[in-house]
Amino acid sequence: MSFEKLNLIKPIQTALANEGYTIPTPIQEQAIPIILERKDLLGCAQTGTGKTAAFAVPILQILHTEKEPGRSNVTSRYSRDRRLIKSLILTPTRELAVQIGESFTTYGAHTGLRNTVVFGGVPQRSQVAKLRHGVDILIATPGRLLDLVNQKLISLKDVKLFVLDEADRMLDMGFINDVKKIIAKLPTERQSLFFSATMPPEIVKLSNTILTNPVKIEITPEVKTVEVIKQSVYFVSKPDKKKLLLHILKNENIPSALIFTRTKRGADVITRVLNDAKIHADAIHGNKSQQARQRALNNFKSQRTRVLVATDIAARGIDIDKLSHVFNFDIPEFSEAYIHRIGRTGRAGLGGTALSFCDVEERPFLRDINKLIQTPIPIVDEHPFKSDGNEIFSSSPRNHRSARRSGSSRFQKNTKNNWKRKSRRPKAKS
Repeated sequence: MSFEKLNLIKPIQTALANEGYTIPTPIQEQAIPIILERKDLLGCAQTGTGKTAAFAVPILQILHTEKEPGRSNVTSRYSRDRRLIKSLILTPTRELAVQIGESFTTYGAHTGLRNTVVFGGVPQRSQVAKLRHGVDILIATPGRLLDLVNQKLISLKDVKLFVLDEADRMLDMGFINDVKKIIAKLPTERQSLFFSATMPPEIVKLSNTILTNPVKIEITPEVKTVEVIKQSVYFVSKPDKKKLLLHILKNENIPSALIFTRTKRGADVITRVLNDAKIHADAIHGNKSQQARQRALNNFKSQRTRVLVATDIAARGIDIDKLSHVFNFDIPEFSEAYIHRIGRTGRAGLGGTALSFCDVEERPFLRDINKLIQTPIPIVDEHPFKSDGNEIFSSSPRNHRSARRSGSSRFQKNTKNNWKRKSRRPKAKS
């Protein structure tokens, strides 16, 4: 099916054609007609499936059609009126908000609709100035949006179309209470679109409070990894991880690499090590200014930088075509995060490679990942920094106890000398 068969208006068809888009992705093909029928939608789709266009294109069409019902003199009258926020897109990170804003600008280039993006971490003055000029579509992170609403600089009473994007990440980052506060300020009569890469019980419960008789579409099962991605794991001691990373980057044909670390400090350390080795790298994490983060992302996208080192929170909004390699320098503590990380490569069905470095303390995390993806990640035995005892980590209780005694940060000892799992959901400010 082509975009022409989705009954899109000429201004949007022109914008899509200018970008070279002719065939919609599965989520676009299914979601766009549902949204144009003004139905609520519950979408389960991983990153890289074309989700942004799936909601941006129909929102632009709905607002443009309402703005110009007769295609006569209405445009000039509309432009004289103060523009009110008719659509709100709520997303967890600054980078993702910026990219969604860019998509609305691209697809809506010929519609006359205005959008703007608000997020924390930068002064609000320029964002407020754009809001005062009037916008039709607002893309926002929860914290900054609530701040501006509480300052009475934003009114949500005219919102007709609401999108909650990356709902599972909202939960991981501790934003759910802010999301609920924002929803309480929206009109009861509205169309709501809810997107999440995974559907844990908490997310299903939240969707039930937002949506009314939604149509559900599921493009990729939540436990299914992208099949075109070549995955492998290296067993290596923690002190040797940097040496292994340098060895691979210097000896393998890797045009671009996104490296995930668990901590901001770890991202900075790895970036320094790579640059000292003449491998051009930038870091992106929550302690960086928004300008620095955007500059690093732009340099990576334009291939001026070969390697980008990121934490999970900062990397959620990274959407890069033809990214060849993803490195899990640290194995993620939550197995779902592994799916999100490796999904940064293999975009839109293209191939990619995901390499993971696993030390002895991280083997319980690896076991959880293997269980989630329902197949063991292939082990690379031939490398110069192979650690001792790199047998496959089994799921037996005895091995669990061994990992706990080794000091895994996922477990802590209680007062009765028993072991219990810690909850370590990352939190961040938007």
